[in-house]
Amino acid sequence: QVQLVESGGGLVQPGGSLRLSCAASGIIFRVNAMGWYRQAPGKERELVATITSGGITNYADSVKGRFTISRDNAKNAVYLQMNSLKPEDTAVYCCNADIIKTNWGSMTTRWGQGTQVTVSS
Repeated sequence: QVQLVESGGGLVQPGGSLRLSCAASGIIFRVNAMGWYRQAPGKERELVATITSGGITNYADSVKGRFTISRDNAKNAVYLQMNSLKPEDTAVYCCNADIIKTNWGSMTTRWGQGTQVTVSS
């Protein structure tokens, strides 16, 4: 069984910062791309940022210059540093990962449970 465990969400004031963490555990041969998504009330889920196994990153236009995605391959973990937070960033943030369980296995995508980020005074 593969599980993604997230942490770091919470309540912050506008202009503040948060760091989200997500680690994959279980029987894993390797982790390919990892990413962060978010969904606000009444809105569809949107991609926030992704990072390949080689460290190539991609960001949504709305977070460029404010958010930074990174990973630790030894820990099968992905992080999202969020600075200059705005009320519009309020959402449930979920991590995901493309995982190969065994040397001969196919890729499967797993999602974390989601963590709430609220930006408000």
